[in-house]
Amino acid sequence: MHRRLVVTAALLAASALQLAQAQAQLQPAQSELNFTSRQMGVPVDGRFKRFDAQLNFDPKKPEAGKVGFTIDLGSVSLPAPELDVELAKPAWFDSKKLPQAQFQSTAIKATGPGRYDIAGKLTIKGQSRDITVPVTLAQAGGLSTATGGFVLKRLEYKIGDGEWSDTSMVANDVQVKFKLVFKGVAAL
Repeated sequence: MHRRLVVTAALLAASALQLAQAQAQLQPAQSELNFTSRQMGVPVDGRFKRFDAQLNFDPKKPEAGKVGFTIDLGSVSLPAPELDVELAKPAWFDSKKLPQAQFQSTAIKATGPGRYDIAGKLTIKGQSRDITVPVTLAQAGGLSTATGGFVLKRLEYKIGDGEWSDTSMVANDVQVKFKLVFKGVAAL
């Protein structure tokens, strides 16, 4: 009995080690998460300074991969500091009460060399929606760079609620773009 427990524990430890080795590490200093909204027709660019990604992915078996992404909504940065303060309020991100946005993949599908559609659930302010994000993966110098973007419909997530739901003031479409750099992804 004791020997079986030791063998089981050793197998579990080996599996955990393989999983840890398979998970790529985000390189935050080289990664970016940006967005562009339109206020009265004028583009306003912003970014998030703090986010994290969990990637367990083998390009040769994309369907077995998993992607998780967490954004610190309080780390938003716009051209004017007063806008950052405004976005923290309940009508916008409500970042004191709901500090994070999250994405969790449900499927990854190869669409061409180095190209993938990542489907999953995006949750912001307690609102979850299914989205599919096209991603391009490039590799150089031991690093893998995932780039992509999608259009977020802010009102679906109650971002800019109440008086700010008038889309003639702030457009409903927000263009989100990212560049995520990872170390530890298997070769393409």
